Amino acid sequence: MEHGRASYQFRAGDDPSYYLKVLTNQGEKVLWGKDLERALVRSATQVQVGDLIGAQRIAREAVTVTERIRDGEGHVVRQSEHHAHRNRWRVETVKFFADRVRLARQLRDAQVDVRESVRAHPELKSTFLTVRAAEEFAARRIGDPKDRERFLELIRGAMAGSIRKGEPLPAVRLREPQKTTPRVAPNPRGRGRDDEPTR
Repeated sequence: MEHGRASYQFRAGDDPSYYLKVLTNQGEKVLWGKDLERALVRSATQVQVGDLIGAQRIAREAVTVTERIRDGEGHVVRQSEHHAHRNRWRVETVKFFADRVRLARQLRDAQVDVRESVRAHPELKSTFLTVRAAEEFAARRIGDPKDRERFLELIRGAMAGSIRKGEPLPAVRLREPQKTTPRVAPNPRGRGRDDEPTR
């Protein structure tokens, strides 16, 4: 419905914060958090007032908050510090979260046709490449088939969970072949420079 900077809980004299007012099926709700501003600015779907959105707490950071006690004229008469937590937010359209749930389901399904999946969702290409690299690693390093399957299940689960939360999809960069410098053959006599004439 609206968002912006304001004193926390709209109380005059309180520390500045950021709010996001949303209309839910339980009525109007106001979310507070300084990180909401960043979440809105960096939103992948560039949410706007009027959009159907989801607001998700993605992390909590420990912070030290300075509480200021003011007199009737607004002057600070006392202050104290206490520990608190600051939430980190992700704010995206509802479609973004629904798409991520679908992508996560595809990744978890070991029977899915990878080529067909990547054709339908090109953004999953790097994710499937990462899973393929994990499969090759498991085939080389994990002898027991049950352990190998458990390892791959954990990898798929972790990546699907990350996708479902809306975290950025992994970017796989191919390594460029390293340039090799030509090696000079050693002097067979082991003395002097290679380009010196022999006697």
